[in-house]
Amino acid sequence: MNPNTDFIPFAKPSMGTEEEEAVIKVLRSGWLTTGKEAKNFETEFAAYTNTQNALAVNSATSGLHLALEAFGVGPGDKVITSPYTFTSTAEVIRYLGADPVFADIDPETFNISPIETAKILEKDPSVKGIIPVHIAGRPCDMDALLELKKKYDIFILEDAAHSFPVKYNGKLLGSIGDAGVFSFYATKTITTGEGGMIVTNNSSAAKRMSVMRLHGIDREVWDRYTSDKPSWQYSIVDAGFKYNMPDIAASIGREQLKKASLFLEKRKKIADFYFEKFTDLDFLKLPEQYKNHGWHLFMPRIIPEKLTVTRDDFIKEIISKGIGISVHFIPLHIMPYYKNKYNYKEQDYPETLKAYNTVFSLPIYPDLSEDQLERIASAVINTGKSFRRTS
Repeated sequence: MNPNTDFIPFAKPSMGTEEEEAVIKVLRSGWLTTGKEAKNFETEFAAYTNTQNALAVNSATSGLHLALEAFGVGPGDKVITSPYTFTSTAEVIRYLGADPVFADIDPETFNISPIETAKILEKDPSVKGIIPVHIAGRPCDMDALLELKKKYDIFILEDAAHSFPVKYNGKLLGSIGDAGVFSFYATKTITTGEGGMIVTNNSSAAKRMSVMRLHGIDREVWDRYTSDKPSWQYSIVDAGFKYNMPDIAASIGREQLKKASLFLEKRKKIADFYFEKFTDLDFLKLPEQYKNHGWHLFMPRIIPEKLTVTRDDFIKEIISKGIGISVHFIPLHIMPYYKNKYNYKEQDYPETLKAYNTVFSLPIYPDLSEDQLERIASAVINTGKSFRRTS
C-alpha cells in the first residue's frame, strides 16, 4: 500500500474482537430482536449516565420523537432549536405537527445561543421547550438554558448525539435536562451501527416512551415471550411506533460502552495534535481548546481574507490529496423544506450562515494512525500555503 495515495476516510467505527464475539453469541442464542441484550444495555447505560431510566431505540431520531411525544408536544406547539444541526433535530418537531423555532448560534461554540433563545421566549412565552444540540461534543451553556427553563416553565430535551461521554459541571451531557438522546450511528463516539438511547429521570415520561416505542403495546417483547402469561395476550393502548433496538445492535453497544472513556481519550489526543500543528496558521481559526469536549468533530474555519479560494475549493484540494473531509452543517433555514415552509432568508441567522460558509471537519476517530495524522496535517498546511493571499 502506498501511504501517499491510500484514502483516509472521514469517519470509521472502531471495532474489535469483543464486538464480533458479542454478535456471534446473539446469533447463536436464537433470540435476535429486542430482548436480554437490549435490557442489559439499558441498565448499564443508565448506570453510566447516573439516570433512572434508559430506553434503547433504533435511532437518535426516533428517540427525539418519542421524548417530544411524551412531553406532550402536538399540533400548533413551538419548540426552539438550532438551525445549525442535522435535520433530525427539527424534523421530529414536525412529525408531531409542531413548529421548530430557530435561535441563532454562538459564533465561538456553534451551539445555540442562550441570548437569542431568551429573545424568542420573551416575545413568545407559549413556546413549549428547547432542544439544545451539543455540536461536535462541545457542551452548550446549560446553566443559562436551565435558567430559561425555570423562568418560562419549559422542558429541555438535549440532543446529545455528538457528546457521549462528556461531563458538564460533574454531570454527563444528556442527563442534565428533562431528557437526553444519544446517537449510536456508525460515525458516532460509540456505535451500534444504527441506534440510539434516551435517558430521563422522569418516570412517567419513560413509561410513555416505553409503550410508544413498540406499537403502543402495554407489554414489552421480552416479557411477552419469557413470562408465564401467553404472548398473544396484550393490549394496544395507543397508536405507537416501531422504534425498538434489536439485541444484535445492543450487544455491540454493550462492548462499545466499555470502551467509551478510552475512545474519548484517543479523540482528545488527536485534537491536541491538530492544535499543535495548526495553532500558528494565520489562514485558519481553530475551535476553542475547551477542556470538557467530546471531539466527535474537529471543526476549524478558514479565514476568507487570508486565502484566494473559497472554503469549498480549499477542501476539494485536501480531498484530492486522499483525505476525507466533511462540512457540518448546511443550515436548516436554507434547506428547501424549511426555507419554503417558513419563508426564511439566508441572513435570518447570520452567525449560522457565517459558520457554514467557512467551517470544515477533519477526521478524528480512535483508529487514526500517527502516519495518517501527519498526512492530514501536511495536506491542510500545504493547501493553505498554496492558496494563501500574498497581498
